[in-house]
Amino acid sequence: MEVKAVVRFVRISPRKARLVIDAIRGQRVEDALSLLRSLPQRAALVVEKLLQSAVANAEQKEVKDVDKLRVRYAVVDPGPTIKRFLPRAMGRATPIRKRTSHITIVVSE
Repeated sequence: MEVKAVVRFVRISPRKARLVIDAIRGQRVEDALSLLRSLPQRAALVVEKLLQSAVANAEQKEVKDVDKLRVRYAVVDPGPTIKRFLPRAMGRATPIRKRTSHITIVVSE
């Protein structure tokens, strides 16, 4: 049985979040959680909470053995980009793009 957890509009760039997601894809949940706790990236905290949410969803749906769960599917999609402008010299402006992400994790036995 597959169980899904999704977090949307996370204020981190999809490119940075994909580095963390790629590290845990296909691993057992216990191994993935221990790896996420040791990673220095800011996205690791968000992905760790999301993975714990997926495990809690599995417990809620009464999956037989929660200890055998694996990360089957993990993807980061780009969300909307917040656009701002920074004033520069001689009347110019530089665009600033504040990117957001939608992160999806699916765990199964």
